[in-house]
Amino acid sequence: MRAHSTAIYGGRDPIECPAYTKTDAARMTGVPISTVRNWVLGRAEGTSQGRAGFPPAIQLDDPTGEFLSFRNLVELHVLAAIRRDYELKLPVVRRATQFLRANFSFEHPLATVQMLTDGRDLLIEHGPEILNTSRGGQIEMKWISACVERIEYDREGRLQKLYPFTTTDPARDFKAVVIDPRSQFGRPCLREVGIPTEVVMSRFAAGERIEELAEDFGIQACLIEEAIRFEQPSRAA
Repeated sequence: MRAHSTAIYGGRDPIECPAYTKTDAARMTGVPISTVRNWVLGRAEGTSQGRAGFPPAIQLDDPTGEFLSFRNLVELHVLAAIRRDYELKLPVVRRATQFLRANFSFEHPLATVQMLTDGRDLLIEHGPEILNTSRGGQIEMKWISACVERIEYDREGRLQKLYPFTTTDPARDFKAVVIDPRSQFGRPCLREVGIPTEVVMSRFAAGERIEELAEDFGIQACLIEEAIRFEQPSRAA
């Protein structure tokens, strides 16, 4: 099954295939498009506005810099959670990812390691200890909490699925939508039935009522509402 899934992607693992535009990524993660560009492209030194440049926080799998892979999408999701929920500064995140790349050979740390934070730095569990990756490996003895819990891995630690937010209240967001790079070519779908959310939205926009769509797809109306909410452009405004 796994060999078949890689064959249709030219032998590459689908998690690393460039598949999403920056606009797609903004819509799926609720991150403003300008922020997506800054995080994946960085900013050159000596800009016309006189602002200092900075390197990208996420290294794209696409060498052209045009598209994000599923792995990049997960990184964007994690970085958005770090910035939104804990308000950590980007230099802190960059120091942490640089430390993990240099000392643990993680090319994409944000999609590989379960990050922890104390609201000031980023940490990872390393054996019985907690390493402070933002401060060069200084030991922190206090376990805090995971940044995100909406990423699914297999037993070998390989990325499998992402459950993006459909609301601005993570505590009440029940993972109605799933992004699986091996299903529907990575398009966001309703988890229970595998129907792309864009299909639901297009039919709703064409005038079909929520109750009609729910009956047609054989699911609860609240799931149709989740798909529509996820596809609303205002999520990434």
